[in-house]
Amino acid sequence: MARPSQHSRSDVTASSPSEAVDFGALVLEVVDAIPPGCVLTYGDVAALLGSRAARAVGTVLARSGGAHPWWRVVRSGGHPAPGHEAAAREHYEGEGTPLTGSLKEAGYRVDYALAKWNASG
Repeated sequence: MARPSQHSRSDVTASSPSEAVDFGALVLEVVDAIPPGCVLTYGDVAALLGSRAARAVGTVLARSGGAHPWWRVVRSGGHPAPGHEAAAREHYEGEGTPLTGSLKEAGYRVDYALAKWNASG
């Protein structure tokens, strides 16, 4: 996948409420497109949208109320969102997402090299 151009965090600073809604809608569109068993990082999702605002991606997912496959977006080390490890693990096991490490507690992570979704094809 070609690297998108680098943009500053201010690229997602909304000058109007509709711009913020548009960014959020685009984030959810990308997240909804990630196939079962695959993941992207918060930074990957932002980069696909031409942004470096990984934290904004996390905020959008946190505010979505679980209506979208949040477990398919992981931290850069392959770990799921803090506090949601057990729920994420159930989804990963059900979808056959490759995992590494101990499945006890939060000691596991997604094997990002195997699970990364190639959004470009």
